Amino acid sequence: MKRINYTNSLRGAGIVVAVALTAMLYGCGNSSRTKGVSDKFPFGEIEIQALSSNACGAPAFIAKEKGFFEEEGIDVTLTSGDFETSKLGLASGRFAVANGDFQYFPSIQEGLDIKLISGLHQGCIQVLVPAGSDIKTAKDLAGKRIGVDELGGSPMAITSVLLVNNGIDPVTGVTWLPFPKEVLPTVADRGEVDAVALWDPFGPLAVKRGYTVICDIGIDPLFAGKYCCFLYASGKQIKENPERIKALLRAYQKASEWIAAHPAETAEIITQKGYVPSDDPEFIAELLKSYEYHSKHGISNKIQAKEDARYFVRELKKTGFLSKDTDPDKFVENLYVDVLGDEDNDGKEAVEQTHEKVEKKKH
Repeated sequence: MKRINYTNSLRGAGIVVAVALTAMLYGCGNSSRTKGVSDKFPFGEIEIQALSSNACGAPAFIAKEKGFFEEEGIDVTLTSGDFETSKLGLASGRFAVANGDFQYFPSIQEGLDIKLISGLHQGCIQVLVPAGSDIKTAKDLAGKRIGVDELGGSPMAITSVLLVNNGIDPVTGVTWLPFPKEVLPTVADRGEVDAVALWDPFGPLAVKRGYTVICDIGIDPLFAGKYCCFLYASGKQIKENPERIKALLRAYQKASEWIAAHPAETAEIITQKGYVPSDDPEFIAELLKSYEYHSKHGISNKIQAKEDARYFVRELKKTGFLSKDTDPDKFVENLYVDVLGDEDNDGKEAVEQTHEKVEKKKH
């Protein structure tokens, strides 16, 4: 079986950067221009690539369904696409914002103009094995075939951190095989892969079929209590249309706060509307509760977002996801943009509590 070139898949060197630069130069010069401006939508029409069937897309789904984008003066159309489309869309300015974890980091290191503007929520990915597997712990993944939804995507990045912290080289120590996430458990059942890395709700649904969890990033010490999903923005759009980026972030924050207060109703909406493929809204509601959405946003969230990004930069250096000479502090300084400034300052006490939380995570 042909081994996937892990380094090229994750670091996005050479050809991927060339494609990205071509995308930015070919017909994208006016992609940040405000279209469809009206009295109702002063920030015009935009697309957000959010239709992925993943439960962690809930902030975009709720911002759309509850009218939070509209309240902020933006006419949003949600679209589908893969990671490469999202990445190049952000870099070119076609997309203003996108939800994601640290899979954007290597492309940012290669020079793509993508910025992190907020943390969204905690764990939504699991690494699993079929019933009866001889894989009992992460160390047992050495030499195995791991199924992921796409090369270079979030589940692959998460699993790479897990591997390297268990003494396994993610470049040479495993084989990566891409399949659509909806069929990964079936592929594992047929014996074509030994383990799978899955977004919610597909991971927990596999557990209902008898799969065993090797790593749940919501509770595994490597990931627990840290943001797994961040909100990214186009650096081009931040420069050219900063007020629209602010409005989008406010809409996402309103949606996150609404989800925190109404997980059951959120689950009803996103399942009935077909955003998440499940006929069990109670099950989806429990997943949403585990993500620890914020009931309030402020400077404390900014501190946590930067600290968690810094943590994952350090971890990704170990995997080959980022170059070995990466300086985490400089990387995050370039990565993070505080687009709201003092608009969401939640006070000295919250800041002190966040610093205490960060220090506890280090020990």
